[in-house]
Amino acid sequence: MLIDADNVPRNSLKSAMEEIAIYGTPTIKRIYGDWTSPNIAGWKQSLLENAVTPIQQYGYTTGKNSTDSAMIIDAMDILYGGQCDGFVLVSSDSDFTRLAIRLREAGKYVIGMGEKKTPNPFIVACDKFIYIEVLREREKSAAAAAVKRKKTETQKKTADKAAGKAADKTPDRSVPEEIIQLIADSVADMAGDDGYADLSNLGNLIIKKQPDFDPRNYGFGKLSNMLRSLPRFDVVVRPTADPNVMPIYIRDTES
Repeated sequence: MLIDADNVPRNSLKSAMEEIAIYGTPTIKRIYGDWTSPNIAGWKQSLLENAVTPIQQYGYTTGKNSTDSAMIIDAMDILYGGQCDGFVLVSSDSDFTRLAIRLREAGKYVIGMGEKKTPNPFIVACDKFIYIEVLREREKSAAAAAVKRKKTETQKKTADKAAGKAADKTPDRSVPEEIIQLIADSVADMAGDDGYADLSNLGNLIIKKQPDFDPRNYGFGKLSNMLRSLPRFDVVVRPTADPNVMPIYIRDTES
């Protein structure tokens, strides 16, 4: 995953990393820019949180973008090193069009990621292109849904207290809202036409997105038990011809 720091917004990095986890595991994560420039100094925290390596490239001449050249050279070195099956080029700059074409000619799967202002030649040069605005919109919708749920829970607690009832203590109280949303987003990424996602594939995707995820952190021995405790998710077991194979599927009831 190679990122052009000059041509993508820094607040989209986490969403981009989660999206790429759907397609595979990014073993090489680098971001290119002149880190002496105050314009990109705000990237620091995002890079630490997502384990992305910053590559320093000074701007030798005013008006010339040496960052692009450094990124292209590294991409070709990685290509000939044979260390990966695909590339993610994160930029809104058409200068990477020829690079995308060359990587595809070498049999590599190329995903482009940038803003809607990205020129069409770069978009069509990739096997798949993802707009950053789409990722942001999903993040905003998820945040709004979380606020709405929290408000509903608060109102219910208030109503229960007024009625002299004990607050409803369901198991999901121990699961943070951001984890519930992580699971919901992952279900949406993996779900088939019927809205259900295979539990084993879902677990793998969640760990790709958040490596420290473990149901035991929230008091559950298994992911399936954790999901059954969360009213938001529908958990079903589908029998197969082999009685020893009972795959579990998950659906987000709020999607």
